[in-house]
Amino acid sequence: MLTTLYRIAKYGFQNFLRNYLVSIATILVLLLAVVVFESLILFGVVGEKAISLVQDKIDISVDFLEGTPEDEMLKLKSSLEGLQEVKAVEYVSKDEALKRFKDKHPEDSDISKALEELGDNPLRASLNIKAYDPKDYKAVAAYLGNESFKNIIENISYNQNQLVIDRLAKIMDIGRQAGFVLTLLLATVASVVSFNTILLAIYSNKDEIGIMRLVGASNAFIRGPYIVVGVIYGLSAALIGVLITAPFVYLISPVIKVLIPEMNIWSYFLSHIFGIFGYNLLFAVTIGVVSSFIVVRRYLKG
Repeated sequence: MLTTLYRIAKYGFQNFLRNYLVSIATILVLLLAVVVFESLILFGVVGEKAISLVQDKIDISVDFLEGTPEDEMLKLKSSLEGLQEVKAVEYVSKDEALKRFKDKHPEDSDISKALEELGDNPLRASLNIKAYDPKDYKAVAAYLGNESFKNIIENISYNQNQLVIDRLAKIMDIGRQAGFVLTLLLATVASVVSFNTILLAIYSNKDEIGIMRLVGASNAFIRGPYIVVGVIYGLSAALIGVLITAPFVYLISPVIKVLIPEMNIWSYFLSHIFGIFGYNLLFAVTIGVVSSFIVVRRYLKG
């Protein structure tokens, strides 16, 4: 059994080296598909992180009318916390709002003078409401629009980041669709090239295959070397794909960090490199092996 596997692997490498120029061309085409596939994975990771960060900044702010009793405000807070869409509700008193405002402008003398001249605290008590999903804010806003709350609520505002996240999600969807189509196209081209490369190798070795049949070699033994060639194509493309992508990810990482400070794409790449290579390998080897299997099967039937 081991001897048979050794011979199949040996003949496979010989076929690969014998047609090395065509083999290199096949690997290059397959490499393009792998790089696009790998880029699609990384693009998805960056996009999901960006959406997650924007989602964390989205909330609904409720400003109360001047003179609203604190127990009424806390009562509304408790009722909001009972909604299944609501993740958290923060109550900010007038004094706390003023303190936060001053902390944000510690060195602005004009603001300090204006507050001193006013005397009274001009800010309103408020609630900051976060939902589990951005889509849930409509339901929360509808609840706050109830007639029974109009005598205590002065203003209800959405954070404008909602518009940003909708646009970002749309860009992500378009990017995924375009990447999927391009990956599918390149995978098809790679399959066709691999198919024709194996077919060329079979025709160049048809006399040898005929002799193998005469001496009683099984179809599995005849098919084996060409399947090995398909594996070599996939393995080579997957490995080169990671090596090519690595410097690109390293160079683009500082740019992404400026746009998304919490995202270090280089660290992510290094920590997930074996997983990324595994996906590349599965993708590329599948194309190489399936195309080899199909063409050899058709030839042996013929």
